[in-house]
Amino acid sequence: MRILERYVTGSLLTALFLGWLVLTFVLAVGLLIKVTGLIVRGLPIDLVGRYLLAGVPETFGLTIPLAVLIGTLLVFGRLSADSEIAAMRSCGVDLLRIMAWPLLAGAMLTGFCFYVNNEVTPPSHEVRRRLTASAGVGVGLDMLEPGRFIEDFRNMTIWFESRSGNSLAHVLIFDNRQPGLTREIRSERARVEARGDDIVVDLYHVRVEPYQADRPGAATADRLTHVIPGALKVRKYEPKIKDLRLAGLFQAMDRVRSGTGGLPPEAAAGAQSELRFELQRRLASACAPFCFVLIGVPLGIRAQRRESTIGVALALAVSFGFHVVQILAEAICLQPHYQPHLIVWIPVAACLVMGLVLVPRNR
Repeated sequence: MRILERYVTGSLLTALFLGWLVLTFVLAVGLLIKVTGLIVRGLPIDLVGRYLLAGVPETFGLTIPLAVLIGTLLVFGRLSADSEIAAMRSCGVDLLRIMAWPLLAGAMLTGFCFYVNNEVTPPSHEVRRRLTASAGVGVGLDMLEPGRFIEDFRNMTIWFESRSGNSLAHVLIFDNRQPGLTREIRSERARVEARGDDIVVDLYHVRVEPYQADRPGAATADRLTHVIPGALKVRKYEPKIKDLRLAGLFQAMDRVRSGTGGLPPEAAAGAQSELRFELQRRLASACAPFCFVLIGVPLGIRAQRRESTIGVALALAVSFGFHVVQILAEAICLQPHYQPHLIVWIPVAACLVMGLVLVPRNR
């Protein structure tokens, strides 16, 4: 019996590890593409290297549960397709006995994911954001890229069609520096230059709409100089809720609850809802490995033939359903009347119910 348990558990751990390597590599490719863009923009290599190293640990909370699900589906699907599950049943081996060690591995990985979500991902997220903010746009005017909306400047968005040196063609600027007013500035061509920490844009053949809040309608000019103050100054990154570790989350919740944060009642309610949601999201996400083992075993057995194709398809469907609910809940995390901190537990509850239904049917 122990030989059988070691065989199943060893196969599962091997598939899990290989799946984790592949998924981590795939997500790392995305980071490498982003890092390449940072290098092209002129960021120092050491800064880019630290950015990459800080980004990889953030993927663990996603890659580990998905690797568990794929490994479970593939291993038990293969066992079923090779009639090994049927042979175990004919020998009187209970499926729960075979599932014991995989479930234990899932529970241990749940604990590890809880640690990652609370102690690894938040500081890694903060490091990446701080590196990006410290780099800011201090690389000069090289960050001005044609064909994309540049939102690196506070209260201002810039787009232009093409660039030759410091000359820009067909420029569009959305200026939101005046509260409640968005000015749309269009220019056939422009020339940019750096003056200290400011970027100075000389616009030619300009159309501004509206010119002022009290003067609706458009205004035109042959030339207009537009200054973006502090554009090249290194920005300071303000920590977000996602940057807080578990102890920091509890401390922030206590401050908001006691009213020492100095927030008005409506803002305090929204902040408390967001903090509560973030805590419950981390807990629910950490439960994914155990849940995926619980439903992956019966689903893998029922998939039977062509286990590779069906197993991967089932893994993607289950993982998508698990995470899309959390994404939807995050979208309403500032609205406490929707109870977003409870919505994130719906996938966990669904997996437990599915497991309680499917496992007895396959015993």
